[in-house]
Amino acid sequence: MPQCEMCGAEQASLTTTKVEGAELELCSSCTDFGTEVRDESTGSGGSKYSTSSSTGKSSSSSSSSGAGGSSGGSTRRRRDMFDDMDEIATDYDDRIRNARESRGLSQEELADQLNEKASLIRKLERGDTLPTDDVQRKLESALDISLIEGESVEDADWDSGDSGTMTLGDVVKRKD
Repeated sequence: MPQCEMCGAEQASLTTTKVEGAELELCSSCTDFGTEVRDESTGSGGSKYSTSSSTGKSSSSSSSSGAGGSSGGSTRRRRDMFDDMDEIATDYDDRIRNARESRGLSQEELADQLNEKASLIRKLERGDTLPTDDVQRKLESALDISLIEGESVEDADWDSGDSGTMTLGDVVKRKD
């Protein structure tokens, strides 16, 4: 019998629910903590989960690509703040510092160029604070760098394409 991934309760049927960006199989009492991911009502053997694009400008443009003639009630899940977020690189502080130094700029000169405070540049280069979207855009254009995390080789190892077939034992290497 399947277990709820949040509370561990065993129930005959679980609901796929998105909680803070992660899709979990939850029991009926835990589904209130997130947004239910609804199945697409397709006649063809489509995917179990909603695969609607979050890059569309209007919701009417993606409704025509749905299944058959189901107009009226939408079965797509509600978007949350994690859908459109880019991940800041973990080494953003080094990228900023190295780009600034390679251009021969001091922290104060860079701050003047960006119309920001020098203390902000110091905090960013120490990794004490994350750049806001506005400051991130200014830094990227002024220093010609990218502060967005790209998929690394390590991340690709985790994406096996099979959901639920990989266990911790498949990943861990023992020191015998």
